[in-house]
Amino acid sequence: MELTLLGTGTPEGLPRPGCPCAVCAVSVGTRSRAATSVLVDGALLLDLTPGAVLAGARAGHSLAGVRQVLLTHPHDGPAVELPPGLPAAGRVPDGRELAVISGHRVRAVPMDSPGTGYEVTGPDGARLLYLPPGGAPAGTEGVPARHPYDVVLADVLGRPEALARLRSTGAVGPATDVIAVHLDHDTPPGRELERRCAAAGARAVPDGTTVTTGEYHAVPDVPLRTLVLGGARSGKSVEAERRLEAFPEVTYVATGGTRDGDAEWAQRVGLHRERRPAHWRTAETCDLVPLLELPGTPLLIDCLALWLTDAMDRAGAWDDAVWAAGGHKELRARVADLVAAVRATRRTVVLVSNEVGSGVVPATASGRRFRDELGRLNNAVAGECEHVLLVVAGQALALKEPPS
Repeated sequence: MELTLLGTGTPEGLPRPGCPCAVCAVSVGTRSRAATSVLVDGALLLDLTPGAVLAGARAGHSLAGVRQVLLTHPHDGPAVELPPGLPAAGRVPDGRELAVISGHRVRAVPMDSPGTGYEVTGPDGARLLYLPPGGAPAGTEGVPARHPYDVVLADVLGRPEALARLRSTGAVGPATDVIAVHLDHDTPPGRELERRCAAAGARAVPDGTTVTTGEYHAVPDVPLRTLVLGGARSGKSVEAERRLEAFPEVTYVATGGTRDGDAEWAQRVGLHRERRPAHWRTAETCDLVPLLELPGTPLLIDCLALWLTDAMDRAGAWDDAVWAAGGHKELRARVADLVAAVRATRRTVVLVSNEVGSGVVPATASGRRFRDELGRLNNAVAGECEHVLLVVAGQALALKEPPS
């Protein structure tokens, strides 16, 4: 089965008409994207968009052989003019199957939002799943798939949990080619787009790209160990969560715990919980070594600075006399155990930590001690991670990357 992506952008296109944002400003030339539309084997057109005939011609394909035009989502604005010779566009009712004269079979997949997804089986038996913008399959939880799709076209960046659901049922497997479509102005084009797609196990392609099912396309694996550093409110936690949001199961390890009577802390914790995907499990603990030693789902540990605070509490390391009398040895033994567990873990783990020491020098000896020990901890953990990121003003800078 051959798929030509006539467009890969949001329904408004990219750049959005009249939008002055920075992403739209740079989404020109080869970085511009028409509304997503897919031509399947020259016979089936999924989503009719303005300029479809010209887009097909640019990609080296004619729409003269199209036998069926299907829509996936409500189209705002004026109706798109139907090019001469194309059959009228329509939608298949949820759960119904349509046989196309070309030999393709199309089943309408119910969505959890307005729109229809389509499962297309080609004459050669290859299978495609195409999801509308902002949509995820409904009613698939706990229902195992018959076998993985060959290609999935989905709103990977807008609805990463849709990909997580498909992975949990086996509908997306290691060999599934996942391509991000309906791309909007939330993500800058170029390396940042590639990085975000790769974190979800997907890839983005330019408009006009033709994909043949069964072809192998390497997508960088999510590294086993990732450390995300950043200052206060830098966006480091959001970046860490983004790296695992397309996984079907994740354990979020909150090292901060709860603080009775601290309303501000409760509000911070609440905001974190609201932002995390609903299918993630939360564990509130500073006992990280046993979690890293056991096999299981990916871990997101947020954060090492709070873990160090607890470790210094246990070692009595805030007190100068205790520190000098052996507290430093106890703390560094705890740090060594944690670093060894990070090194030996077989779980996918993303760790978050504060990057400190670049600003005001703490006024107290204990404050300076914490700053120094956190710097040492970050240094040691970074040495055991394949991927290290520094987040500054919401922008992720790769300090260390796994070999490609």
